[in-house]
Amino acid sequence: MSERLIMHVDMDAFYASVEQLDHEDYRGRPVIVAGLGKRSVVSTCSYEARTFGVHSAMPTAKAMQLCPQGIFVEGNFPRYAEVSKAIFQIFESYSPLIEPLSIDEAFLDLTGMERLMESPAQYARQLKNEIRQKTGIVASAGIAPNKFLAKLASDLEKPDGLTIIAPNRIQETLDPLPVKKIWGVGTKTNTLLAGIGVHTIRQLRQTKYSLLENILGRNMAAHLMELAQGRDNRPVAPRENAKSISNEVTFGEDIQGKEAARQILLELSVKVGRRLRHAGFKAKTIQLKLRKNDFTTYTRQRRLFEMSNFDNDIYRTVNELFSELGIFYGIRLLGVTASGFDEEDELSLFTQNTHKKEKLYSTIDSINKKFGALGITRANLLPRSSAPPADHLPAGQVFQSLSAGILKNSAAEPALPPEELLPEQADN
Repeated sequence: MSERLIMHVDMDAFYASVEQLDHEDYRGRPVIVAGLGKRSVVSTCSYEARTFGVHSAMPTAKAMQLCPQGIFVEGNFPRYAEVSKAIFQIFESYSPLIEPLSIDEAFLDLTGMERLMESPAQYARQLKNEIRQKTGIVASAGIAPNKFLAKLASDLEKPDGLTIIAPNRIQETLDPLPVKKIWGVGTKTNTLLAGIGVHTIRQLRQTKYSLLENILGRNMAAHLMELAQGRDNRPVAPRENAKSISNEVTFGEDIQGKEAARQILLELSVKVGRRLRHAGFKAKTIQLKLRKNDFTTYTRQRRLFEMSNFDNDIYRTVNELFSELGIFYGIRLLGVTASGFDEEDELSLFTQNTHKKEKLYSTIDSINKKFGALGITRANLLPRSSAPPADHLPAGQVFQSLSAGILKNSAAEPALPPEELLPEQADN
C-alpha cells in the first residue's frame, strides 16, 4: 500500500460491551456506564443507548432524561482492565510494534509484514475474529498508510467495522468528511472554521493558508492543512514505562474541613502505594493536587528523603503539603501522585528497617489480593456503618460514606503505623 502499513483497532463501546458480556439480561438493552454523582458524566454507552442521543462525556443527569429506561452502572474497572489485558496479548501475536492509545484501542505497525498475510483485509478480519472468540468483544479496525488515516478509518463503519484507505483513495475518502473528524478540531476550532464557511475537509483543504493562520494561529493552521491532505509522519511508538502513578477523586459535594480532606488523602495514599508496589516502583517525589469549587487548581510537590512505595511515607508527605497549602474548605477535587521512579537513591541508613517494612507491606498486599474485601485495611478506613466501601461508590458519595462513619472520630489525624492495620469487615 505504501512505505508504511498501519492498523488501528478500537473496541466498540468497550465498557458497556463488557457489562453486556457479563450480564445476560443487559444484552440488547441500553447500558450506560457513568458516575452517579451530581457532577458525573457518561464514560461510554452501548449502541442501544446511543439511539436515544446518549454519548460519552454527557452529564449523567441529562442521559437519565434522554434514556430513563437505560441500565446505569458505575463500571467495574478491574474487570475492564482484565479484558483489556487479554486483548493486548492478542495484539502481540499480530505485530511487533504496538502503541496503546487507551485501555481499548491501539495502533499496530504492519509495515514489512505483507508476505505474512493473504491481504491486509484478511489479516484484520482474522484479528477481529480472534478478539471476539477469546474475549467476546467486538472490535472495529482501520488500515491506512499512516496513524491519522488508520484511526479515522476504524471509526467510519462502526460497530464491527473494517475500512482500508489505500494511498490512491486518500483524498477521495477525506474530502466529504466533516472537519471535526480531524485530530485537534474540537468545539471551539469547529466553530471558528464554520465562521469562515469551512465545514468539510475539502473546504478546509481549499481555504487559503493565510486565512487559516489568521484565525487559528500558525501551528494549528499547519497541523490542520497537513492532515486535510492525509499527511502524518509519526511512527507507531510503543509506550515508555510509566512516569507517574496517581489517584484522584472529584466530589459531588465540596469537601469542608481539614479532617475530612485528610481522610480522603489517606485513602488515596494507600491506593497509590499499593499500585506502586504492584508495579515494582519506588517514588522520589510526591505531589498533592487540590481543586477548589471555583475550579482554581493547586499542585504542590516534595522530594522524599529516600525513595519509597510505603503508604505511610506518601501520606505523611502529602498531608504536610496539604497543611502548608492551607485550603480546607470548598474542595472539589483531591489527588495524590507519585513520580521519580528512575532517579538514583543513596543507600538508606535504615536498610534493615526498610526490609522489614517491605516484608510487611508485601504480606498485606498478598492477603488483600487473595481475599479482597475480607483482607486487611487501616483501622481509619474501616466502614463503621452499613454503607458500602468508598471504592464502590460514585465519586459524589465518597465523602458521604466517610462522614457517615469513618469521620465520626475526627479529632485526630488518621493513624499511620502499619501495626494499626486490622482485618476488614465483610460487606453485608
